[in-house]
Amino acid sequence: MSMTAPTRPGKPPFAELDFAVPLVDVTRREDGSIMLASGHVLGDYPRSLGDMLVHQAQVHGERVFLAERDTSGGWRRITFRQTLESVRGLAQAVLDAGCDRERSVAILSGNSIDHALLALAAMHVGVPAAPISVAYSLMSQDHAKLLHCVRQVTPGILYVDNGAPYAKALAALKNAGLLEDVVVVIGANPPPSIDSISFERFAATAPTAEVDAAFAALTPETVGKVLFTSGSTGLPKGVINTQRMMCSNQQALSQVYRFVGKDKPPVLLDWLPWNHTFGGNHDFNMMLFHGGTLYIDGGKPAPGLIDQTIANLREVSPTIYLNVPRGYDMLLPALEKDAALRKSFFKDLQLIFYAAAALPQNLWERLENLSIAERGDRVTMGSAWGSTETAPAATAVHWIIDQPGVIGLPIPGTEILLTPNGSKHELRVRGPNVTPGYWRSPELTKAAFDGDGFYRIGDAGKFFDAMDPTKGIVFDGRVAEDFKLSSGTWVHAGSLRVQAISACAPLIMDCVVAGHDREEIGLLIFPNPAACLSLCAGLGADTPLSGLINRPEIRAALEKGLQAYNKRNTASSVRIARALVLDSMPSIDANEITDKGYINQRAVLEARAAQVARLFADQPDDMVIRL
Repeated sequence: MSMTAPTRPGKPPFAELDFAVPLVDVTRREDGSIMLASGHVLGDYPRSLGDMLVHQAQVHGERVFLAERDTSGGWRRITFRQTLESVRGLAQAVLDAGCDRERSVAILSGNSIDHALLALAAMHVGVPAAPISVAYSLMSQDHAKLLHCVRQVTPGILYVDNGAPYAKALAALKNAGLLEDVVVVIGANPPPSIDSISFERFAATAPTAEVDAAFAALTPETVGKVLFTSGSTGLPKGVINTQRMMCSNQQALSQVYRFVGKDKPPVLLDWLPWNHTFGGNHDFNMMLFHGGTLYIDGGKPAPGLIDQTIANLREVSPTIYLNVPRGYDMLLPALEKDAALRKSFFKDLQLIFYAAAALPQNLWERLENLSIAERGDRVTMGSAWGSTETAPAATAVHWIIDQPGVIGLPIPGTEILLTPNGSKHELRVRGPNVTPGYWRSPELTKAAFDGDGFYRIGDAGKFFDAMDPTKGIVFDGRVAEDFKLSSGTWVHAGSLRVQAISACAPLIMDCVVAGHDREEIGLLIFPNPAACLSLCAGLGADTPLSGLINRPEIRAALEKGLQAYNKRNTASSVRIARALVLDSMPSIDANEITDKGYINQRAVLEARAAQVARLFADQPDDMVIRL
């Protein structure tokens, strides 16, 4: 059924998409909790990702599955048939290296065709694939998280695409004794100090009946991946992702996003890292499930690298575009200025999708306005919600919405429990997409679930319309991020953060809300360097952050935006009284940010306690903005 919604006055209609009708079963309990389940029954799903690949190779063998830029700047492409052939050979090499269900394949490098082939090969024969954040190797100064992750997964194989940039990381692993009895596979430029084999030679292995036997032995409970999530504090946790989790998730999404692959194969250009569940499970597996083509984007939402994304979008017209809010923030200026880019971007686009953080209203409106200008209608925008522990979707928006914030309804097969927690309702999840636990961490596993087997995700939610649950759940922040002022008033940090970013757009890259047990609310602001530079005449692109944040133009613009916000938000629970612009960007070693760009509020407040003290000093210095 095609679903449409009434348009706002003066707005063109939405483009129609084939969504499942939003249906939800609601059970209200005596303790105040609310149980939600989809009104759609989960259909049968494949046993494994390998079964998906075999199917696509049989049905769409000559269709391009993966493409990436080669050294000449053209596209290297590989079909589903070629993918399966390569995966079977690599799977034999994985078995020959002594890998099994306890000895994983650790992948340190970013997204690439070779990365995909090796991960699929490991999973094809029941060996866990363990992609580890590139930042832990290339951005970290102490490599502590890298060492921890490798110790956790005890790899039989460790892969990097290029030995040169990973030389320090490999040396750290070798010095820690973590490369003993490990086959190190390197795509190019192997460091002389590391015993290794080239990927080309490794991939030349011929498959035997041993591969077929191992593939036949897979079950839905077989561990497919170990994905690491940093959490709020401490070292990364290894989340078990079973074949059932990933396959049931794609089946459920296909039942509510019925338009995907219906009239034409889906096409995706995507940068999101495969060590995260958004890019590695939601996006990659969607193309595998539907026989789509995934163009691997070598760009990302960062200065300089966004140019690669823009260049790719000139050549690739996606049917779905998935990104985090920061990605849209950095892409929008180019879309607004470049008619040819805009035409390519919107030509085949069915859905704009955001997740991992809330999309500020100003970004939503700019995307919508561009769609209207280019096509005459409003492209559908939507979101979903979940985590690494839910592989990843637990809810999805499968109807027309005209503003951000709604995270959808439970997908088929998944139950959501809204249970009272302080002033909010905490969200909990149960279903075939939920992890059985954390890799070799029984105590963490035990603490993550309640007595009824619901995973405690740590987020809060509420109904968009208390009288009509079918209009969906609204994300209501992280339970642990909310706090009380000294007056006892609750501050909901998540929603306040998004509104502050919108009020000062585009000057704030991100911000953290502070004020626990204090009399008023303050902000720690991570500035957007490019936007700040645009306000400051005569400054070069190499101007240090410390030189930018002292400029009166920046201070005046931030003050103006925050004052305008305060005029609309006068209550003590939402009014911003102070702000401090930080002179350094968030640190991955301190858990302040993930490589998707998501800010960890708790970690920032702990790591920057001195700046919090400056922000709330009785006699603040001149850098603190008083409102």
